[in-house]
Amino acid sequence: MIKNLFKLQLFVLLLVPIVLIILPATYFNSGQSICLSVLIFDTNCYACGLTRSIQHLIHLDFKTALEFNKLSFIVFPLLVISYVQTLKNLIKKIKKL
Repeated sequence: MIKNLFKLQLFVLLLVPIVLIILPATYFNSGQSICLSVLIFDTNCYACGLTRSIQHLIHLDFKTALEFNKLSFIVFPLLVISYVQTLKNLIKKIKKL
């Protein structure tokens, strides 16, 4: 039972990057902001534009990514490293069971 849950988690983790690649780079560009800093204080925080910027980085649109949030060039590699480590750990757990 637990092994099946780990397999489901692995499937979802593998599906997420595929979905983000399939979505157009501009998918998150429009719409209402959900950032509390913007909604309450009408001020951008350091993370504002990070999702849009990372989506553009995934599609190799570096110029637009830089315009949305410069920190994405630091955050994105860290996310990739964390993602790969999580996949490795999950695969180890599945093999162990």
